[in-house]
Amino acid sequence: MISSGIAGPLGVLHLPRLWQKTSLAATGQLHDDYPGCGKGYDQMVLDGLGLDREEFLAFIKDSKPSYPETEAWVLSKKGGSLDAEAVRKLNAAIAGYIHDDETRKSILGDSNIEDNNTIKEAVNLNNLDDWKAFHREVLA
Repeated sequence: MISSGIAGPLGVLHLPRLWQKTSLAATGQLHDDYPGCGKGYDQMVLDGLGLDREEFLAFIKDSKPSYPETEAWVLSKKGGSLDAEAVRKLNAAIAGYIHDDETRKSILGDSNIEDNNTIKEAVNLNNLDDWKAFHREVLA
């Protein structure tokens, strides 16, 4: 999976991951453990960009766009440009999101990493969770 901490050319964190997950879900290829378009970062991106959830999902399902085509669609919905301040706020919210203690402890425990309260950011914890799932499903 593409990390939530990755941005494409438009500079929007998590948008590449949202494109990847929704594309996989639209073609029946997303692992059951992942929501195609969840209520967390996925919805944060849609809300932060002012995009309609159902319209976005229909675009992905019907058009099967490449990532650059997805960014072009986003721009077309926003009149050709994004509000730089809205993107900055969205990116700060994504980068600064902290999981609850139970989620943090679970992810770290599953990866055999001591919970010494230094890894708090959801992006990093989600990366660990993805890497553990990849290892379990593909390499183990």
